[in-house]
Amino acid sequence: MSSMPSDSRMDARLLGMIGVILLGGLLGILNSTMAAVAIDTLAGAFSTSLSTVGWTSTGFLLAVTATIPFTTWAVDRFGGKRLWLTGLALFLAGSFLAGLAWNVGSLIAFRALQGFGAGLLDPLVLILLARAAGPRRAGRVMGLMGVVLSLGPVLGPIAGGVVLAGLSWRWMFLLSVPVGLVALLLAVRVIPADGPSGGSSDGSSDGSSGGSSGGLPARLDVVGLALLGPGFAAVVLALSQTAEQGSFAAWQALLPLAAGVLLLAAYAVHALRARAGNAPLIDLRLFASRGFTASVTIMGLGGLSLFGALFALPLYYQQAHGHGVLAAGLLMAPLGLGGSIAMPLAGRLSDRIGARGLAVGGVIVALLSAVSFTRMGADTPEIWPALAALTLGLGSGCFSAPTMGSLYRTLPGPMVAQGSSVLYMLNQLGAALGVAVVTLVLQTVGDVITGFHGIFWLVVAVLVIVLAVIPLLPGRAPAQVVQEEPTRTR
Repeated sequence: MSSMPSDSRMDARLLGMIGVILLGGLLGILNSTMAAVAIDTLAGAFSTSLSTVGWTSTGFLLAVTATIPFTTWAVDRFGGKRLWLTGLALFLAGSFLAGLAWNVGSLIAFRALQGFGAGLLDPLVLILLARAAGPRRAGRVMGLMGVVLSLGPVLGPIAGGVVLAGLSWRWMFLLSVPVGLVALLLAVRVIPADGPSGGSSDGSSDGSSGGSSGGLPARLDVVGLALLGPGFAAVVLALSQTAEQGSFAAWQALLPLAAGVLLLAAYAVHALRARAGNAPLIDLRLFASRGFTASVTIMGLGGLSLFGALFALPLYYQQAHGHGVLAAGLLMAPLGLGGSIAMPLAGRLSDRIGARGLAVGGVIVALLSAVSFTRMGADTPEIWPALAALTLGLGSGCFSAPTMGSLYRTLPGPMVAQGSSVLYMLNQLGAALGVAVVTLVLQTVGDVITGFHGIFWLVVAVLVIVLAVIPLLPGRAPAQVVQEEPTRTR
């Protein structure tokens, strides 16, 4: 009985930390998706073309992608709390300045500043939560994070529609400032201080804290940073330009794609030749683990399928049913609601029974939901796509949270930062590819319903691949890991 108060305080402290971290992580997702629905409004406000205004979103995304590899190293060099506060401060500064932008060039620049802040925050959400939870609670904590990942892309367009209906476009950015300030003050109070090595300030460096394996963190891999960040950013730019130009063969897409592939290939050579004392930014030997490779592959493909659906459904509601932006956003809510219900439950359950069975069940549900979308037309009552979206979200949540949990149960503490960065970059890449393919399909097929069906047949194909990869996921965690309790709390 004497241990119960201590456990209660530990759980309350952990839950408070999780809530503060998720609040900061939600800011970037909401702001990004809100800005995406305001392209027409911004083009009119600045009297410029849609393609130019599109760089307010593209610049943000490129800044995020280029910053993620740096975060992998910096979290152990400067400590997670310090880096989190820095990321929030950069994001808030970018939000405030974007709300004051005087022309489209300044808006693009300030959105990029937001992106640098988000590039610190996004992987840190995964890193800090994984370290705080430890292997024993990885599934349930990743499930809670999944609520943000599920609701953020759906709530963003709704919030953007509400703001644009009654306020100036500037408030899409300025409203992030008071919320971000609250998140910043709470983070100062709730997130535990950690030393430069990523361990606790009391010197612990066990798996639950994720500290380095002793001593100072490795020197910054400058060559790797110069190759990896720009390489991934160039590939994302190529996919963005593919969507904008309507062709994979356009030079605007081929040029950055070639540059990105060359930079990533050069990084692979550099990383494999790295010697002791000069650790690469991302150790490619991570991919020698079958479980790790399966986990990040599933999450990348999951990002492709989910963002394909997120991009296609609003267009279906707008073009086939004649709804406005706000109504289409509200009709998207079941997709996010399904994911937010399934992820915490599936994540908690996966800590007990493992990931494979839950993931298989989730993919089958998502597959059946995607197939049902291929049977819908312009005269289908809205209740049916709404129900299919709900079950698609439920299925996606049932394989995403257990997959993320299994990844963190198998990663050694010092490798959590690298694993998180790889996971996030591949998920971003999958999302960008999903949007690009959806755009191409809709541009090359004259009939909106035919294009809509084609998109969901693609989602079906991707989910079949996910189903084939699931058996490679790690099995149930060993009993000694599952039963292990963190020995220190802060």
